[in-house]
Amino acid sequence: MMEYKGYFAKVEFDDEANIFHGEVINLRDVITFEGESVDELRKAFTDSVEDYLEFCAERGEDPEKPYSGKFLVRVGPELHKTLVIQARKNGKSLNTWVNDTLLKVVKDRTH
Repeated sequence: MMEYKGYFAKVEFDDEANIFHGEVINLRDVITFEGESVDELRKAFTDSVEDYLEFCAERGEDPEKPYSGKFLVRVGPELHKTLVIQARKNGKSLNTWVNDTLLKVVKDRTH
């Protein structure tokens, strides 16, 4: 995984073509890049992100932000009820409880 200015890229190696290729994964817009070496790949990645930001500026558009901090999760009614009850038992809003629970899960898995 590569990161530049908050944009994250997934990289794969094509053995037949003997080339690395990557794609920014935290945008709806498509940003791709490639290189024959790690240095070329890293340069192509940063250049592609910079080109994207420049293109947006030229068009007078704000670049898409990698993450807004919001996402919609659909669950069944019974699970929704259970989550609300758990949140209230802990004296929290559903949003705060879910956020805290997700943080705990992520921390537990990264340690």
